[in-house]
Amino acid sequence: MGYVISLWTPPALAVAGSSDSFPVRRIFCVGRNYAEHQKEMGGDGREQPFFFLKTEFALVPRGGGVHYPAKTSNYHYETELVVALHKGGRRIDAKRANDHVYGYAVGLDMTRRDLQQWGKDHGRPWDFGKNFDESAPCSDLAPASKIGHPAKGGIWLNVNGKPRQKADLSDMIWSVPEQIAYLSEHYTLEPGDVIFTGTPAGVGPVKPGDELLAGIDGVGELKVRIVPAL
Repeated sequence: MGYVISLWTPPALAVAGSSDSFPVRRIFCVGRNYAEHQKEMGGDGREQPFFFLKTEFALVPRGGGVHYPAKTSNYHYETELVVALHKGGRRIDAKRANDHVYGYAVGLDMTRRDLQQWGKDHGRPWDFGKNFDESAPCSDLAPASKIGHPAKGGIWLNVNGKPRQKADLSDMIWSVPEQIAYLSEHYTLEPGDVIFTGTPAGVGPVKPGDELLAGIDGVGELKVRIVPAL
């Protein structure tokens, strides 16, 4: 049995130091997972974690040129540790959750903030604000077998050479194992699933011509250039 249209190339991330790629199945993103960012977005304290999804086709592997998106005048960056799973499961114990992790990367959860806010104000989904073309630039994956499971270390972003975000992974409200455990209570996680684990304070707008350099100590760096809208 064939298909009535041509199959597309499965979205995938490069693996650092390897010619192999990591196929991406789904992208889960946690919201407000650093205390200072939670405060700047109007929250306070250790809220129950909440998630939204981006399509895997929003990935921009290795960054580079990212088009300013349509229908927004307030386009924001959010620097995040990205976690890639090579084992799935249900009701995963947080104490064993790291066994499910293949590797880590640096990601940007690009956001049409005005559209996200409109959704919040009107009780509508966030999809137009979060899940759109080229909204998930991501660096190569660093295998956990080589770098371990980073729970602390600097996470930062410079825009046009000026610091905009600077924090430590240990500032996460919900750790990576806790996020995996929580998600697995609500979904059957699968190999290929990816988690964007939240951003620290300092989010802000960018425009065409801006150069972004994001990094996480021991994981890698990601360079993005904002180019004019299509």
